[in-house]
Amino acid sequence: MAKAQAAATTSNHHFSRRITRYNWPLNSSSVVSIIWVTVGYSLCFGDSIGGFIGDPSTHLFFKGVNSGEPWSLAPTIPKTLFALFQLMFAIITPGLVVGAVAERIRFTSYILFIALFSILVYAPLAHWSWHPEGFLFKLGALDFAGGTVVHISAGCAALAGAMVLKRRKTHIEGAEIPPANVPYVLIGTGLLWFGWFGFNAGSALGANALSVSAFATTNTAAAAAGLSWMFFDVMRGKKPSVVGFCIGAVVGLVAITPGAGFVAIPQSIFIGVVAAIISNVAVYYKQKSKLDDTLDVFPCHGLGGIVGMILTGIFATKAVNSAGNDGLFYGNAAFFFTQLKAMAITVGYSFVVSYAIFKFINFVLPMRVSSEDEERGLDASQHNESYVQGTLILKKRGEKDTEIRIEKGTVEELVVE
Repeated sequence: MAKAQAAATTSNHHFSRRITRYNWPLNSSSVVSIIWVTVGYSLCFGDSIGGFIGDPSTHLFFKGVNSGEPWSLAPTIPKTLFALFQLMFAIITPGLVVGAVAERIRFTSYILFIALFSILVYAPLAHWSWHPEGFLFKLGALDFAGGTVVHISAGCAALAGAMVLKRRKTHIEGAEIPPANVPYVLIGTGLLWFGWFGFNAGSALGANALSVSAFATTNTAAAAAGLSWMFFDVMRGKKPSVVGFCIGAVVGLVAITPGAGFVAIPQSIFIGVVAAIISNVAVYYKQKSKLDDTLDVFPCHGLGGIVGMILTGIFATKAVNSAGNDGLFYGNAAFFFTQLKAMAITVGYSFVVSYAIFKFINFVLPMRVSSEDEERGLDASQHNESYVQGTLILKKRGEKDTEIRIEKGTVEELVVE
């Protein structure tokens, strides 16, 4: 019975983590969608104010979006389509951050974080990188589909959140939490892999040769990274794991994102392999540290984006995209250092501002749930939602029936009179 209770408690923590990890981004979608229509799109793509932020009045409440001229860098599609495509990036970014602070952050605090992060971190970075008047854009930095804007910013925010909220009880105790459902991991990875084609190939903003090239580099990098992660595990004495392959594939998708439309297909293999090995090593050392990044957001998304930006600075070529640049591999050291500069600015800004946001929210509205709520799981404590997992077992003990109910990963023992 003790073993069953221990196993069920572990399952409870793990299942809560998975439900929270995928339930809360749905709320992120709703919050960011409203912010985007009211002021977010305008902050990102409105008339530039000094290259740092868009004028919030340009497209306030989507003014002039539905009836306006197409975006200057996407002349073949309606501006509304461009705005909704960019909304996808704005939604996913704060949704990634929750993976680092899962199992211990209050839902109301997370909602406030989404709003502040979207306005103070995401919007400036998107304007800097993707607006023709943005200062990183004018500097010559290249980020095709969100290496800096999405993954580095989310990874650094995740690191800041893990530092502010500190460690979970299960992390302090060193409890091992295995995957609850490996087939679901496979399904999720497949959906991500397929969906990433929309992110990267879609960032060509047209059905053209560039979108096909970005499609191919995305698929190739993911495949190379998945294999690299799995075989690197084998070299370290572990067994080949399908979960490891899935993690590696996602890291490859992250790493190729900034350069998907700037690098050639063969180079995408190298990008995937290198990113997977670096993230694998980072996860290994993170697990030995006191940093409690629940779902390894910083090692996978943060470092994956950093590696991708650096390698874009090495392998970018005008032969793939004439609007891009030639990288260090083709003799252009200046562009390589531009990428390093843009990466360093993004890391510093996103971490410092995100850390300040977490601290501010924690001062105004405590972010950490109680130890009792953490033990119950956030599904129950934050949302009063239950999930039946397991079976009903009836056993005979002496003269009374004992009913053991396994529900939502917990074990409840009842004596039936």
